[in-house]
Amino acid sequence: MSDIATREDYIDFHGYQTWFKVVGDLSSPLTPLVTLHGGPGCSHLYLQTMDQLAEDGRAVIFYDQLGCGKSTDLRHQPADFWTIDLFLDELNSVLTTIGVADDYHLFGQSWGGMLGAEHAVRAPTGLRSLIISNALPSSESWTRGAKRLRSLLPPEVEAALDRHEAAGTETDPEYVAAADVYYGRHVCRIPMPEHVAKSFALLSENPSVYGSMWGNYEFSPTGSLRDWSIVERLSQIAVPTLVIAGEYDEATSETQEIFVAEIPDVRQVVVPDASHMAIVEQPELYFAALRDFLAEVD
Repeated sequence: MSDIATREDYIDFHGYQTWFKVVGDLSSPLTPLVTLHGGPGCSHLYLQTMDQLAEDGRAVIFYDQLGCGKSTDLRHQPADFWTIDLFLDELNSVLTTIGVADDYHLFGQSWGGMLGAEHAVRAPTGLRSLIISNALPSSESWTRGAKRLRSLLPPEVEAALDRHEAAGTETDPEYVAAADVYYGRHVCRIPMPEHVAKSFALLSENPSVYGSMWGNYEFSPTGSLRDWSIVERLSQIAVPTLVIAGEYDEATSETQEIFVAEIPDVRQVVVPDASHMAIVEQPELYFAALRDFLAEVD
């Protein structure tokens, strides 16, 4: 990647600073790809291998959403500060400032896929395609899927999760260890690469956005997203869409099938022997699927 141009900068947004990075040439004839990281409140770090798509001559744009990574740290803000509309406004500001609002592909992983879908249903004129990766169409479907996956855990692990949740003792080491068993099956099935581990470490150090919007653990949201759903609006997505997830993903097959059933122009890829971090668990298969889709749309 050393011979590919890279530019980093900040944009002013609501009086704060949003960090972004452009890898590749925005004047390329290939439509640029804008990436949305997960969390909420994670950073772009775990998605950094997506810069390999710039080797195809396509500019790839990363940014850290407000409150995390290199963007302004706002952990002092009250929970109601963090809203979907805030992050949609920030995305629009990034698109406009960088100068790609008239022509771009959009990729979103996990929470980024939720945000990407919310953006797409508003029919932005410059959006050429959407990639929804390891995401969910509703909090209810995610919770239902997590309940099924938990039932497949060793009985003593499931019992520990249930016992501590009932007692409100989710910080107990036994609960944390039980949750790690789930994460090892359905979040990342390989030892986390350094850039992924660092991204999760930053999230643990500053969980304000995640805690406000999602909650304390992955299984079921308790924050402002607890009743979120886009299911009834998915038919409004008017661009070609790729839905991609891992075979063992915590974004379960049930959640993926809702996207496939409701989005008019959709393709689906299930990455074998992978889970929520399919991007690092099976990178060759994952990036081949992304490249094939983008080439088709272009």
